This record gives sequence, C-alpha cells and structure tokens, in this order.
Amino acid sequence: MRPFAPLLRASEKRLAAVVSGHVPQLSGPAGETLAAGGKRLRPLLVFCAAPRGRGRDDALVSAATAVELVHMATLVHDDIIDRASLRRGQPTVAQAQGPDVALRVGDFLFARAFSELTRTGIPRAVQALAEAALELSRGEMVQQAAAHDLALSEESYLARCRGKTASLFAVACRLGAMVGGADRDTEERLALFGEHVGMAFQIFDDILDLTGSPAATGKRRGTDLREGTVTLPVILALRHEPGLAPEIEALCNGAGVDALCDRLAAHPGVTEARERALAYVATARDAVDGALDGVASGALLEIADGVVDRYS
Repeated sequence: MRPFAPLLRASEKRLAAVVSGHVPQLSGPAGETLAAGGKRLRPLLVFCAAPRGRGRDDALVSAATAVELVHMATLVHDDIIDRASLRRGQPTVAQAQGPDVALRVGDFLFARAFSELTRTGIPRAVQALAEAALELSRGEMVQQAAAHDLALSEESYLARCRGKTASLFAVACRLGAMVGGADRDTEERLALFGEHVGMAFQIFDDILDLTGSPAATGKRRGTDLREGTVTLPVILALRHEPGLAPEIEALCNGAGVDALCDRLAAHPGVTEARERALAYVATARDAVDGALDGVASGALLEIADGVVDRYS
C-alpha cells in the first residue's frame, strides 16, 4: 500500500489535530485512544476507492479522518457496554476514566467526525456517514438484545454484522468514490465491495475470538463468550452439535472459558464459518471486476486478501 502512505500520514496528522485543542477531559482520553493505534483499514478503504489523479487529496483526507473518528467513537462506546478492560492491549477509556467520561469521549469523537466531514463541501457525504452511524447504533442495540441467546439464527447474526461492522466499511468505500469524483455506478459497486469485505472481516474477527491469542488480538480470548455475544462459529457449532448448548451456558460466565474456546476452535463449525467469510470475500472481489472509472482495483483486492490473511 506504498502509494497511499502519504495520504495515510496526512490523515494521521489530521486525526491528531481534530481531537486536540479542546477541554482536556475530552481531548486527553481521545488522544490516548488515537495513540493506541489500529489498522486504519477504513481510511485506507477511502483512499483506495477514490479515482487516481483528480486532485482531491485534502477532501479525501477529511473523509478518511471522519470515518476513523466514527470507528473510534463506536469502540469507546462499545467498551462501556461490554465492560471491556483492554482495547489493543491498553486500558479502555471506560476502565481508566470511568463509563461517564467514556460516554462523553465517544460523543465528542462522533461530533468531531461530522464536523470534519463538512470540510469536503459535499452534503451527500455527510448524509451517507450519518446513515452508516445510524446502522452502527442499530447493530449494537440488536447485539445487546440478543445477548446469551443461543437460539440466535444465522440470518439474525448476519443482519447484525451488516449494521455493526459492514456499514462502516461500505461507507468508507462510498465516500472515497464520492469525494474522489467517481460515477454513481462505480460508487455503488465500491460500496458493495466494502460491505462484503466488512462482513468477512467480522466473521473472521469472531473466529479469532475463539482461536487467537490475547497478544495477537489485544483482548481476552473468549471475550464474546464471556459477554454473551453469540457469533457465527458458535451458531454453526450448535447446529452441528446441539448438545453443546448447556456446556456453553455453564462455562461462558467465567471458569472454563479457555477450555471451551479450545473445543470450539477445533469444531467443524469454525471451518464452516471460515467458508462463509471466504464466500463474502469472493463476492467482494466480483464487485470490483472490470473498469471502475479511474479507481485501481488492485489495492482493493489486496485489502480483501489481507482480511483473509489476518485469520490465516
């Protein structure tokens, strides 16, 4: 992704500028959240989805910054709901400062995101991000309502993923195309690409919750099980082996979670979940096959492959 390095550096500087210079109670924790790092995958999607050489770099940096700020805001808020103590290996804002401060910091990041996006001068861009933020909120509400529901259907899980994760991937690609001046057909195809990559990303992330180490994921193994979040590998494992339900109910509250993760990680349900994720990646690749009004599909395909490599 070397061609996008200057834009990524510019967006990182812009992120730091946008969260600084306000009351310390907000800017301090927001700056610490930013400093904790991250993959910056959503800003990269903005840049990769923009046509090359049309001289709109400043607007693209603002769009990428806005998308990442929304992502950061949702993480801060999610950590309150999940009572998470660690994020990317560091104490969460809720853990370090308390849930009241974390709530205000998340709201601050949301506000700064939309303020930043107005710099593009494109009202439709603000509307698109607002709609995605609404989908994120709905997805989180659906997840809370379905906590500990081992009867959760695969369809309900996928709908939750579309709202909670894929919507922001999709809007990142949409904003890149829109701000970069691509035609509407290209914009829609790129948004579809982002949605399917986001779906694959979330499924792989849910698999990693069972199979990954805290050093690799930055959070406790089995966090979803501990919080009662039912994910696709669990849904599919239960479909194969319904008798697992009492064991999951008995163990997901504390002792025995690591052993349960070991068992589920080796279960055919995980293999099937991985196949579902790979199917989403294949559909994403199909969406960007052919001419894309000046957008280079190679970088997008590299991102799609990187989502797979993250699990492998």
